[in-house]
Parts: sequence; C-alpha cells; structure tokens
Amino acid sequence: MIIIENKSIADIPLLHVVEQKNNDKSLPFILFIHGFESVKENNLHYAYLLANKGFRVVMPEAIYHGERQTGLNSLEMNIKFWEIVTKTIDELQLIKDYYESENKIIPNQIGLAGTSMGGMITLGALTQYSWIKAAVSLMGMPYYEQFSQYQIEQFAAKGVKLPFTEQEKEAILEHLRTYDLSMQTEKLNERPLLFWHGMKDPIVPYKYTYQFYESIKPLYQHSPENLQFITDEKADHKVSRVGVLKLVEWFEKHVKEAEILEMTK
Repeated sequence: MIIIENKSIADIPLLHVVEQKNNDKSLPFILFIHGFESVKENNLHYAYLLANKGFRVVMPEAIYHGERQTGLNSLEMNIKFWEIVTKTIDELQLIKDYYESENKIIPNQIGLAGTSMGGMITLGALTQYSWIKAAVSLMGMPYYEQFSQYQIEQFAAKGVKLPFTEQEKEAILEHLRTYDLSMQTEKLNERPLLFWHGMKDPIVPYKYTYQFYESIKPLYQHSPENLQFITDEKADHKVSRVGVLKLVEWFEKHVKEAEILEMTK
C-alpha cells in the first residue's frame, strides 16, 4: 500500500509518498517540484509510480503556492518568480538534510525532477548540489539570466512598474547567475540528465531547451547514455503519459540500478 503523508519540515509544507512496508527503511530518494501557480498535489501520479518502484518521494510546496499562498495576484506572483525559484532551490538542502538525519534515504541515491518552473528549479539546483545523482527536467530550461531579462522587457512593454531600482535589478541578475546552469555547465559533471519537452509548448519555448541540450552534448562524450532529450512533436505545455513513464525509468536506471552496478564492480 502506498501512503501519502502531509507534513511540514522547517515550515515547508510537503507531501511524503512511500510504500508502507518500506517506510522505516533507508531508500533511494526523489524530490519532485511542481510548476508555477500549481500545487504539490497536482503531481501525485509521478510520486505513486515512483513509490511503487521502491523510492521515497517528497513533493514540497513552493513559497506563495498552495498552503503557502499569501493572496498575491498573478502579476505579483510573476514579479516574485525568481524569488520563488531560488528559495525553492535553497530549501531542497533543508529537506534532504532532514530525511538523511532520520536515516530514511540513501545519500548517494538521490534524484531531482520537476515540471515547468519545477524543471527550471531542477536545472538550477544542479549548480548548487553535488548530491543530486540524476535529474529530469520536464518542460524546463536553464537560461536564468536571459529569461529574467526577457521578463523585465515584457513587464516594461505592458507598462508595469517593477518594485525595484536599476541597482537592485542588477543585484538580482547577479544573484541569478550563481544558479544559471547555462553559465556553469561544468557543474553537470556528466551526471544523468533527461529532458522532456513538447514542440508546441507556448509557455517555455522548446527551441531554447533543445539548444541547451545540443550545447552540452560534448560534455557527455564519454558517457552519452547519461544525457537524453525526448521530443514530443504534438505536445504543448503538458507532459504526456510517455514522458511520465520515461521519468520513472530514468530514475530506476540512473539512481537505483547505477548504484547496484557500482557495488558489484
């Protein structure tokens, strides 16, 4: 039986999903991040399938979302987009440390994934945490600085006055560069990375994510099996059933099975 626990760690609401018979064991661990203006509950189908394969899955709620909402409207949420992204990345360490201190996870068997904004968070987190064994970006992209500049231009075109000065804007961009995977691809270190993206995506353009994938292929010349891009020619901003199942397969192969292979060498 799969159990779903709604709990809070360091004031971060999250869903903890695991097979009941495995709950007291140290397990391979997957962190899964939801998208912008979504909620953690919307991705429970991923957690169910992963828990069935023997993973412990945790799905945190991003700040200003779900249980952490503060009544912000859509425009205010958009202005806080990068605060949401970077704070979520920072909070991953707190969650991982908690489950490790409880001996509930295997520290060298940790995967990270997310949809849309969650995919962007996943890619940014790879610049911060070497403990991420493998990752999956679903409709995400890594160009933090470029995308933030685009957002600022869009706000200006709509006549939106942003609540920070030019100096503060530069400080924000400087901070974002520390999380921008496109500027520090060496931090990938050939770790397994899977992309899934629909060609008709109107929210996170396909071409930019695929461009990044092509740019990092030379970094995986000694381990090409660790890098994959799945294109869905018909999909827009919604992950297909095939994409969901490929994520589960990716973590089985690169988080669970990879460790077993290393132990038998």
